[in-house]
Amino acid sequence: MAFHYGIDQLDLDTVNGIATGRIPALLSEAAVAKINQSRACVDVMAASDKAIYGINTGFGPLCDTQISPAETALLQKNLLITHAVGVGEPIAKAISKLMLITKVHALSQGFSGVRLAVVERMLKFIELDLIPVVPEQGSVGASGDLAPLSHLFLPLIGEGEFWAKGDSKDIIPAAQALAEHGLTPLELQAKEGLGLINGTQFILSHGITALTKMQYLLDLADVAGAMSIEGMQGSGSPFRPELHEIRPFPGNIEVAARMRRLFKDSQNMASHTGCARVQDPYSLRCIPQVHGASRNAFNHLKQLVEIEMNSVTDNPIVISSEEALSGGGFHGQPLAMVLDYTSIAAAELGNISDRRCYLLLEGLHGLPRLLTKAGGLNSGMMIPQYTTAALVTENKSLCFPPSADSVPTSMGQEDHVSMGSISGRKLNQILGNLEKILAIELMYAAQALEFRRPNRCSDLIEENHAIIRAKVAKLEEDRLLKPDIDAMIKLVRTQAFRVNFALN
Repeated sequence: MAFHYGIDQLDLDTVNGIATGRIPALLSEAAVAKINQSRACVDVMAASDKAIYGINTGFGPLCDTQISPAETALLQKNLLITHAVGVGEPIAKAISKLMLITKVHALSQGFSGVRLAVVERMLKFIELDLIPVVPEQGSVGASGDLAPLSHLFLPLIGEGEFWAKGDSKDIIPAAQALAEHGLTPLELQAKEGLGLINGTQFILSHGITALTKMQYLLDLADVAGAMSIEGMQGSGSPFRPELHEIRPFPGNIEVAARMRRLFKDSQNMASHTGCARVQDPYSLRCIPQVHGASRNAFNHLKQLVEIEMNSVTDNPIVISSEEALSGGGFHGQPLAMVLDYTSIAAAELGNISDRRCYLLLEGLHGLPRLLTKAGGLNSGMMIPQYTTAALVTENKSLCFPPSADSVPTSMGQEDHVSMGSISGRKLNQILGNLEKILAIELMYAAQALEFRRPNRCSDLIEENHAIIRAKVAKLEEDRLLKPDIDAMIKLVRTQAFRVNFALN
């Protein structure tokens, strides 16, 4: 089924499906009618003598300066050029593409007043894999993501740069790429520049990217925790449903159910039933509470991101041929705050994973110290935990909430901003570190299981253990571990582990 911009509702799976080409997306006649009607209203207002912000006036502190119809096109061009002041490395091409997709959807709802030709050119960019280059720094998250969106849409007027097609890291001038495809630069008209660069699509697209990655890492963290418990021969009692029915946080209940499935029919778990240990350390026993809290945060972010991806966030909003309503729909705070606390949720998954790594090295409950039988001459698995400790601390330093800060801009007209763009970028940095932490825990847990043989674990854990052993051999004597760690990180990043399964 095709997705219809401006008419249908996006969700996380759909927006990713459009981005990868799995789901076709198009403009329906209904959306075209809404775009054209909104544009007709702008044309009426632009020709009137009444000052209407963003249509026949300047911007920000210049909102009281009226612009003549003859100067409108130059004003819109100048708007893009003057706001394209981003710095730093470019964001990933995939995130720029998400920005295009979500912006097309917002503009197609018929409240922004841009011409159909502008939306069609954006769709042509997506079709031709002409994805603009956008610097990562420079947005304060209100009035939306001005700098990133300006860079995103410079190619509409023949300025800026595109990524080369495919997976190439090459960058080509927009004017060159347009000429190669027989496309001429557009001349923007009243309201169009503002409609393009007001909005939260930079923040939003980082949120989409983070959710997509975190969804897998949440599942993988459960698998890693279960493998570590099997390696430590820990207890399965903390995951019994009775414990979680009387404190029914949704994330906790889901994690406990996943853990029970991961231990199902485990010979290794059965082998130490009735042992003298009363309880395990928190990093094993409290997995439902910690992983579950992170799931709760994820679910909240997902809910808000899916609201935002179906919202109109530019300004002013075209109500009729007589009214364009100026408000604060571009303000990034609704996403910024939840991005910040989801950063804490992601960092905590790494925190507890590092603690499990440490436990596996202590030489407790039948495991050799440092997960090697030849300790002394061999350091075994001692040092990779230094890396997880470093990554955990780096993540802690990234948990400062940018949304708690605000630096006034635009001569005080924009006196409270969200800084949500930084929140989105930092969440993705934390998730990148979490991938590495979980990779090392999985390597440790796989090594620990070797000392529980001939006991077998559940089918799910044995399947994931085999995935590890296909790339990383059991550690018998000291060897260079960097290639092993790199191989584990690649397995995580390519989502090679089996983490999705029925809970019964």
